[in-house]
Amino acid sequence: MPATQPNELALILYAPALVGADGRPLAVVRGMERVLPGLRLRWPVSDTGQCIPLPERDEWISQEWPDRGFPILCNGDENGWVSVTGWEMPIGSSSGAQPQLEVHVVLPLAVASVAVAMDCLENAGESARAFWGHATPFLAGVEIARQTKNWAANPRPPPRGLPALKLPREIRSPEVPHRLGWLNYWSAAAARAIGFPDPARDAEWLSRARRTATGGWVVRLTDEPLDLEHPSHLDALLRAHERFPEMGGRSLP
Repeated sequence: MPATQPNELALILYAPALVGADGRPLAVVRGMERVLPGLRLRWPVSDTGQCIPLPERDEWISQEWPDRGFPILCNGDENGWVSVTGWEMPIGSSSGAQPQLEVHVVLPLAVASVAVAMDCLENAGESARAFWGHATPFLAGVEIARQTKNWAANPRPPPRGLPALKLPREIRSPEVPHRLGWLNYWSAAAARAIGFPDPARDAEWLSRARRTATGGWVVRLTDEPLDLEHPSHLDALLRAHERFPEMGGRSLP
């Protein structure tokens, strides 16, 4: 279940497709529980939206699922909702013409979770062995999503002067990020694909970045959660697009 509310922080990752009883879903879940004090993701969500007690969580999430994703697990707290789920993006929709695992995490846009959002993105990205991903407040994420253009279906330009980005299926490599977010997880391969870091040009981004254990990067665009109503936040997003023209396949054939 992706984020749907203004008070939510959406974390999305794109990773190699699951193979068999892949251990990565459990690794993502356990990693989130390590980062967020007191978090317990032990409740699947039924088709009617009810949280169901689950005594054998680890065995349940570790099984091979027929749709090559994994169902929603949540913390059962409607006042501080946290959830994680994943599904397979088919070849026809994926960059590089190969299936991928798309992981969605929902966190409350609250002080406690914002404080550890960078840790959560890094931990989930490493656990999923993701190509790339981002964490973005829901409202900013909606506008950023509108940068991805199917011009035949919607000829209107993206909002706020942001550049148009290619559809994922038009991007030749899964390592090329589809878009930017407030916090950005770039694997070592994704960082190479967009030319990061360049010491001569990336002082701004390196001041808000850290290296991951696998040689990737987590980069924060703004100190506070991204709000495109804030002129300095919009400027930061525009500067990042100017610096990384490969983003969204803009400069790639």
